[in-house]
Amino acid sequence: MDALQSLADWPVDNVSAALLTDGGVTTYGDRQRVYPLASVTKLLVAQAVLVAVEEGALDLDDPAGPPGSTVAHLLAHASGLAFDTRDAIAEPGTQRIYSSAGYDVLAETVEQATGFGFADYLREAVADPLGMASTTLDGPAGHGASSCVDDLTAFAADLTDPRLLSPQTALAARTVHFPGLDGFVPGYGKQRPNDWGLGPEIRGGKSPHWTARTGSPNTFGHFGQSGTFLWVDPERQAACIVLTDRAFGAWAKPLWSDFNTAVVAELDG
Repeated sequence: MDALQSLADWPVDNVSAALLTDGGVTTYGDRQRVYPLASVTKLLVAQAVLVAVEEGALDLDDPAGPPGSTVAHLLAHASGLAFDTRDAIAEPGTQRIYSSAGYDVLAETVEQATGFGFADYLREAVADPLGMASTTLDGPAGHGASSCVDDLTAFAADLTDPRLLSPQTALAARTVHFPGLDGFVPGYGKQRPNDWGLGPEIRGGKSPHWTARTGSPNTFGHFGQSGTFLWVDPERQAACIVLTDRAFGAWAKPLWSDFNTAVVAELDG
């Protein structure tokens, strides 16, 4: 696709990408080059938490985090925890406060419920079943994974056509939880509302945004401060992964939206 070829003009040293459609997979760059994922990690972690839920090790309504918060609150950034500390700065369910620290709490919750170290649980619950041999969690559960396009292609295919989770749980993960909450999308400002599922961000009507301006409101995914993103548009049965070696910043904000809009235009072409 022409949109993928436009990645050659991006102001990065290395970029790898894949576009998944019902017609197959198109890739760009080195599919096996491993990149730090930053907050795209949260998609993998959320999937592992939901596997633990389906296995009966814990429940979405189990208490976790600050008083009054549950596993679901933590997954959906509605626990009231601050971004990078475990300080409670709002009551659970009242604000969408994007919290990387909340994902560390989720990892600890799974460890306590299963008796496995979380990195091991993530590997056994998500990476191994999908053949993601290059994917590792070597740092915090909120932003410490590394992976490659080949591995994330398998993961995105599972988000599109679930194997790890039941269809009901997979749908719940990409459905807005605690609707109507306002909050900030890092780098993109205050969003009213700031829709989020059980791990994935949901596009809704957000503007500005990193996904396609013409994408489905049901588009879900995540981006990372390491210059990475993954989105799925369920109405188009398409997914896109882009991994770079340049940290997110002013260079990325218009470029990502323009690129993703071009991708969607070609899908609709």
